[in-house]
Amino acid sequence: MTPIRFASTSPSLMAEKVVICGAGFIGKQIARTLTRSQKLNFCVQLSSRHPQKSYDQLKESIPCGTLLSPVSVDVRDMSSLAAAFEKSSLVISLIGIMHGSPKDFEDIQWRGASNVAKAAQSVGAKLVHFSSIGADPSSSIPYTRTKGLGEISVLEHCPSATVIRPSLVFGPEDDFFNRFSRLSQLLPFLPVFGGGTSRFQPVYVEDLARAVEIIATADTQVKKEVYGKIIEAGGPDVFTYRELMSLVLKYNGRHRPIVSLPFFVGQVQGFFLEKLPFNMFTVTRAQIEQLKSDNVVQDVEGSLNFVSFEKLLRTYCEPPRSVHDVLPGYLR
Repeated sequence: MTPIRFASTSPSLMAEKVVICGAGFIGKQIARTLTRSQKLNFCVQLSSRHPQKSYDQLKESIPCGTLLSPVSVDVRDMSSLAAAFEKSSLVISLIGIMHGSPKDFEDIQWRGASNVAKAAQSVGAKLVHFSSIGADPSSSIPYTRTKGLGEISVLEHCPSATVIRPSLVFGPEDDFFNRFSRLSQLLPFLPVFGGGTSRFQPVYVEDLARAVEIIATADTQVKKEVYGKIIEAGGPDVFTYRELMSLVLKYNGRHRPIVSLPFFVGQVQGFFLEKLPFNMFTVTRAQIEQLKSDNVVQDVEGSLNFVSFEKLLRTYCEPPRSVHDVLPGYLR
């Protein structure tokens, strides 16, 4: 394996302030990884509209003195971002929503992402911006369209930013495998739509965090590789949606039929369910539409704008991990 090349450090080096803007499932794992890093001395600040809950969940398990007090921000308010990002060397933008009106998606995933990039650039901080595979500014789906518009705006205001586009993210606190495992306790079958043939490339949340650590501790060579580039992040395995449901049942030990429903049935369900408060049964019409497309890493060999996620991890630490290595440890 190629030796890891990281920036040098010493015990006396002053801690670098990292702001994780968006303190959910992925953000918490990045905080754990960076505060335990042996490569540089990091202090992490969680910033979101309501970061206190995530802070309380982390503070007992993170080394003393490395988790700063949380700071509430509104990505629609530049002044709150500027105050939160002050003296930071790195900003990790994880802002995004799964449900909302078209205006909500525009305000958060497009204009909010743009504001984060402007604020990071204004304080001279490096920026890692999380988007999603399939981000497309011309899409008719609000989530996908605003992710694409957000990427364009981020790179316009912060040209050295690294954009990470994950496929389906899994780990002990994920909202996909855990959700369907819970549903398998309540439902007599697990549903898929349109035959469940759309493909996904699940990526382990700790591998995403390791990629961020590589970027955060980058030496000159790594900076050349990742600054201003897009990283599509997927794990070593590709599964159809039906196969993902089979994995849920395999590792939680339950036996349920997997039933395919037509897409139009999903659209009807989404019409009603998206109007109700979010719960484990929630599905939206936009999510059903997204299931018509694959969510896998594209071939980036020879591309000047893209970096291979697998190659990055293999070169500087370890290869991405499979769902088969991780799911048995937490699915019930």
